[in-house]
Amino acid sequence: MPFLGQDWRSPGWSWVKTEDGWKRCEPFSPVLEDGNNQLNDISHTVIITGDDEDEAIYSTEDCEFAAKKRKKDHCTNNMQCFYREKWIYVHKESTRERHGYCTLGEAFNRLDFSSAIQDIRRFNYVVKLLQLIAKSQLTSLSGAAQKNYFNILDKIVRKVMEDQYNPRLIKDLLQDLSSTLCILIRGVGKSVLVGNINIWICRLETILLWQQQLKNLQMNKQVNNGLTLIDLPLHMLRNILHRLSDGWDVITLGQVTPTLYMLSEDRQLWKKLCQYHFAEKQFCRHLIPSEEGHIDWKLMYFALQKYYPIKEQYGDTLHFCRHCSILFWKDTGHPCTASDPDTCLMPVSPQHFIDLFKF
Repeated sequence: MPFLGQDWRSPGWSWVKTEDGWKRCEPFSPVLEDGNNQLNDISHTVIITGDDEDEAIYSTEDCEFAAKKRKKDHCTNNMQCFYREKWIYVHKESTRERHGYCTLGEAFNRLDFSSAIQDIRRFNYVVKLLQLIAKSQLTSLSGAAQKNYFNILDKIVRKVMEDQYNPRLIKDLLQDLSSTLCILIRGVGKSVLVGNINIWICRLETILLWQQQLKNLQMNKQVNNGLTLIDLPLHMLRNILHRLSDGWDVITLGQVTPTLYMLSEDRQLWKKLCQYHFAEKQFCRHLIPSEEGHIDWKLMYFALQKYYPIKEQYGDTLHFCRHCSILFWKDTGHPCTASDPDTCLMPVSPQHFIDLFKF
């Protein structure tokens, strides 16, 4: 564990324990220090020639300022690389031990979402989080967080184009993001946009290009001489359909074969979906009878989806420790000091993740 200075109330210097004892971590590499020293020793004046052949001479103080700026930029780059932590502290106010507070952009940068999209259990979770940020929280992100946001989005699109996993989810995300950017670009000056307007226009053009690529995406036909989904008995196919929690997944699977289409139109299947996602009072207000006089549960499901949110299911989510105020991925673990750490854990949905940083 690193030792942070002598005063427990301030960050102090960062120290690491070595075989020779405790040593202070230098924020700059020796190579950069040598390069800065060489640049300072070469000359104490810089001559810049303009169009009028006039010469402007910079003093030693200007050279020192430029050297300090180079060090600061290098330190900033190192901090961005350092912010790949297994967990982060979520603090909303200043205390004697800790100054400042954690913002949504800071949490988005420090938690390694870039690696999380490679895990199929976390992929849908990250995509849903990006979609919620695109709808309402994009302008609240810092410049670095916005850059990280679009870098992760680029990796997601590349992944979908390669393995063709869940393109419908990405199409919804890009549609919401493009709508938000169009509104923000039209209202430039009235809303907060970090960065040059031309950068945002380029980002919007990139999103439109991604949408076109996904629209032209062709699913590769799997060559398999063994047992396939079609070869399974009816009761197993019915069991698979009843385990799906998203109505669009049921419809998509029903388009594979006529047998699956017949099973996907089962009234009991859609009734269970309605009962799972919505309360009885909710779907009682929107009863839709069919021509035969029965309730059309399939139409009811999509009608209720417009008024009420559906339950979200993810293979893996972020978790929040109420005792330590730590946000982390569950399989990474965290140093909880509570007597019974399991009682402190709380799964964090994408919407709850955003709500954690609303002050």
